[in-house]
Amino acid sequence: MPAPETLPPALATDVPGPRSRELAARLSRVESRNVTCLDPPPIFWSRAEGANVWDVDGNRFVDLAGGFGVANAGHGNPAVVAAVKEQAGRLLHAMGDVHPPQVKVDLLEALCALYPDGVAARGVLGSSGSDAVEIAVKTAQVATGRPGMVAFEGAYHGLTHGALDATWRSDFRDPFRARLAGATTFARYGDWEDVRRAASDCAQPVGAVLVEPVQGRGGERVPPPGFLAALRALCDAEGWLLICDEIYTGMGRTGRWFACEHEGVVPDLLCVGKGLASGMPISACLGRVEVMDAWPASRGEALHTQTFLGHPPGCAAALASLNALRDEHLVEAAARLGDAALKRLVAKLADRPSVVDVRGVGLLIGIELDEPERALRTCVDALQRGIILLPSGERGEVVALSPPLSIGGAPLDAALDVVIGCIP
Repeated sequence: MPAPETLPPALATDVPGPRSRELAARLSRVESRNVTCLDPPPIFWSRAEGANVWDVDGNRFVDLAGGFGVANAGHGNPAVVAAVKEQAGRLLHAMGDVHPPQVKVDLLEALCALYPDGVAARGVLGSSGSDAVEIAVKTAQVATGRPGMVAFEGAYHGLTHGALDATWRSDFRDPFRARLAGATTFARYGDWEDVRRAASDCAQPVGAVLVEPVQGRGGERVPPPGFLAALRALCDAEGWLLICDEIYTGMGRTGRWFACEHEGVVPDLLCVGKGLASGMPISACLGRVEVMDAWPASRGEALHTQTFLGHPPGCAAALASLNALRDEHLVEAAARLGDAALKRLVAKLADRPSVVDVRGVGLLIGIELDEPERALRTCVDALQRGIILLPSGERGEVVALSPPLSIGGAPLDAALDVVIGCIP
């Protein structure tokens, strides 16, 4: 069942409206002040469908952020919702690493069948992108015996401690630096030769290189052609594992199932999340069989697990989302729509003095502005016109676009015109 048609924005109140402002005041009294930015107050979502979001004040928006790049098959995709309802009605929870549900097997089979180049693979399920990265980092150490790792400037791999050690931004790292392993060094993104320098600087023997094929939260940064292939060759020469973090770029976002496939690169480990289930919290670390088999066989206690591993509704949602991406040809749509959107933005923003760069692959696009304040102002102005955007980049200088892959060409063009109109 295809996603519903995307409707244009329709605003009934100022944005944010009175009910959103009331909820912001209530939230400020009960949530840690570090979690949700309340100045200015956000809109509070009430429901979502396809590429549309309605807030508690009855305002309708077009979501060009895709719920943090999650809603690849569309918000509330009917097949995903039906799968969750059916699974929850039969089995809401199981004992994922002791007495698992069948749907866990079904999902892992489906994911391993998607592994690039048909390589035989195994996987471990998680609940978040950080989970998947933690599994990959642990797997690399188990497989190589070497805890050191090279990541890249601008990288974002999550905020749990293992993933945080490989996340670049100092504002995330500094408050917890004393607790971090310090086993990661950083190379310049897009410069495969600088990886050698970073490896030599590492305090621990290097066993793996962790890379986003396209940096997402780092500002939709696209590396030069051949970067990933050269990185693969370097890892092979040095005996390092190549870990591709495809939490943002995977599941069709860039016009291929995985962004590494644009260069025909097969990683040793592959992290997926976000758009995997188009709205349910589930993730996975997949890897080549010979790498994953470095883990010992379980004898009743898993070295890495969690209570909700293989959560049945999440697995069912992921299977339904994978089927929707395939049946509705959404991977191909991401390639087609993304190419047209990038050309449109490049042409229409060519004479804007504040625009530094327009770049992207598929429906992962960034508009870099000369000042972070301009990017934030663009996002605020667009929201007040019914378009949801997010800033990205190390300084928040990039306007990020990652809409549902189901958005449709004409609605996307109309939303982009609003965004173009908000950029100085």
